[in-house]
Amino acid sequence: MPDPRPVALPRFLTSSPPGWTAEADVLVVGSGIAGLTCALRLREHVDRVLLVTKTELSAGSTAWAQGGIAAALAPEDSPAEHLDDTLVAGVGLCDEAAVEVLVTEGPARVRELIAQGARFDTDEAGEITLTREGGHHRDRIAHAGGDATGAEISRALIAQLEAVRADPGIEVIENALVVDLLTAEDGTVCGATVHVIGEGEIDGVGAARARAVVLATGGLGQIYSSTTNPSVATGDGMAAALRAGAALADLEFVQFHPTVMHLGEGRTGQQPLVSEAVRGEGAVLVDADGEAFMTGLHPMADLAPRDVVARAILERMEATGSDHVYLDARHLGVGFLERRFPTIVARCRELGIDAAAQPIPVAPAQHYASGGVRTDLRGRTSLRGLYACGEVSCTGVHGANRLASNSLLEGLVFAHRIAEDLVDRLAAGELPRLGPSGEGSVGLLDAQHRSEVQRIMSSGVGPLRSGESTTTALERLQALAAPAGDAEPGPDAWETTNLLHLGQALAMAAHLREETRGGHVRRDHPHHDDDGWSAHLVHVRDPEDRAGEVAVIKLDVDLTWPEPEEDASEDPHEGEQ
Repeated sequence: MPDPRPVALPRFLTSSPPGWTAEADVLVVGSGIAGLTCALRLREHVDRVLLVTKTELSAGSTAWAQGGIAAALAPEDSPAEHLDDTLVAGVGLCDEAAVEVLVTEGPARVRELIAQGARFDTDEAGEITLTREGGHHRDRIAHAGGDATGAEISRALIAQLEAVRADPGIEVIENALVVDLLTAEDGTVCGATVHVIGEGEIDGVGAARARAVVLATGGLGQIYSSTTNPSVATGDGMAAALRAGAALADLEFVQFHPTVMHLGEGRTGQQPLVSEAVRGEGAVLVDADGEAFMTGLHPMADLAPRDVVARAILERMEATGSDHVYLDARHLGVGFLERRFPTIVARCRELGIDAAAQPIPVAPAQHYASGGVRTDLRGRTSLRGLYACGEVSCTGVHGANRLASNSLLEGLVFAHRIAEDLVDRLAAGELPRLGPSGEGSVGLLDAQHRSEVQRIMSSGVGPLRSGESTTTALERLQALAAPAGDAEPGPDAWETTNLLHLGQALAMAAHLREETRGGHVRRDHPHHDDDGWSAHLVHVRDPEDRAGEVAVIKLDVDLTWPEPEEDASEDPHEGEQ
């Protein structure tokens, strides 16, 4: 079949002219583990840090993380073993240098988090209790509150921020949605347009200007009908970066969590997650007949990497004509389940399920974006002055499939690296304060079309794909994009348009990757193709191109990822440990 038309994106979304201006040395966008860590570390050494977050400080994806944070903390474990497990899960597409940074620096960063007040679960001797999740060959998952790790980490970091609220060196603006990135004449990122839902001077659309911008805006889960992501995960940072000309990589590698509670046909939006740690403690996947179908499919059975488990569930659902399978945890006993997984047990009971007496109905749903804004080992993107960390970024750590509980660690480790890099660069007089340039806007997609975008992505670019389904998705998305323009500017229309733009880029990557790898199955190409597809797909919108077409570049996996802001002929990993 012929390739679909190239995706064309505008430079700016339609919005009112900025009615207020804020100035900072660094603008940090997002208040999950990545954004809070970066802002707190910057505040110690930088004159003025501005942290903006879309709703409340605690409303992002970090607070929803159940399982834990992975790090080689046990005496019998090692960073080398953690690295091996991560590379296996990434199915040949991890940047090994980035993974080495993650696993070697991770333990120290977790211990610093504990020193900041995060309370992880401990045994009677006061040692952190570690558990195991899919793809890990060691117990290395530290957890808090049983299954409320993200909430505890978020609480601890927000408490640290509240303790310095009076510090004039840091300002926090909540209920602030980033609309677009501001760039200078030479393409350097110098701030962002921000819409604040508030009262008084800081209200409506304004310009937050800074010498550097750190995107920590999270993922794009709301691009699908069913997701574990909160409602704020509409890909705003990724979309703004793409429109500004930043390179995005690996967008097609969307992770579908194997065990999301199945609430019945037609249920959409954020769905309850059943943590992988439940299987780590011994729960077993079974079909409607009670057959444990993972045994024999993989040496690690129910604890195989997420892509393997999700694929096995989809195949069993297809074979049995069902829209879900079951997770059987009954043998673990009510006492253990209530103590180890209080949040999950309580949620099950709210939905009429007794996890100690009946299997939990589950099915795969969107969970994590392994791709995002492409960065180097210091968090620098392809645009001068722009950094990214956390789920919005693509550091190369995850490859085609994220290893369980590596996401919180990635946000922690690379936020720390970004802060260090920025402190050095600002002290050296780099990244001067520049004024924004460029005008223009585009019509917006009305929010009433959001569910249509989600249906298109779920049916055409979900865990089961084909050339036909991705072509259909691209055509339907293009049909929505063509007449866009009647919607009133505002958060709902901006979010929906962001989902449309990212949906087009993601669907294009999914269409071009003619193989099965990571979290998805290409029905027309059911096997890995290492000869043709040991490669990354990188999206770049040329800001000089009036048509706004996004170029998709195929980079061989064994090429060193180029230094975004330096001479690409130099090794960006030189001097890294």
